[in-house]
Amino acid sequence: MSEQQRSADVFERDHYRAFYPISTRWHDNDIYGHVNNVTYYSYFDSAVNRYLIEEGGLDIHNSEEVAFVVNSSCDYRAPLAYPQQLEAGIRVEKLGNSSVVYRVGIFRAGELQAAANGTFTHVFVARGANRSVSIPAKIRAALEKIA
Repeated sequence: MSEQQRSADVFERDHYRAFYPISTRWHDNDIYGHVNNVTYYSYFDSAVNRYLIEEGGLDIHNSEEVAFVVNSSCDYRAPLAYPQQLEAGIRVEKLGNSSVVYRVGIFRAGELQAAANGTFTHVFVARGANRSVSIPAKIRAALEKIA
């Protein structure tokens, strides 16, 4: 498969394993009348963390391990705007010992092509020490399901 074909695949709905609804908000729009580019990163963060909480059992307030974002990127194909209903599709692209790279696609609800997609990298760290640790077993099992 060519690099161009792989690049196009990440915009396809079938590339993703779990989906979450997103309600756009009035303040998501910028002066140009579409969702501002930085807002997509909050969509990524919300979808990934919802998955970790609901499927991996992450307790964001009390877990000994937390996940820090260390890298993110986004490619845009089509504008989105309030009041559209959206969906975030997620999958694991790379699962390491202490880190995970997600692929996140942002779709208009029910659409087959993503309006935007990007990567989002977490490193798991010990909450108090801020040093990397292995991904907790329950979270790793949840991540393997969407790899």
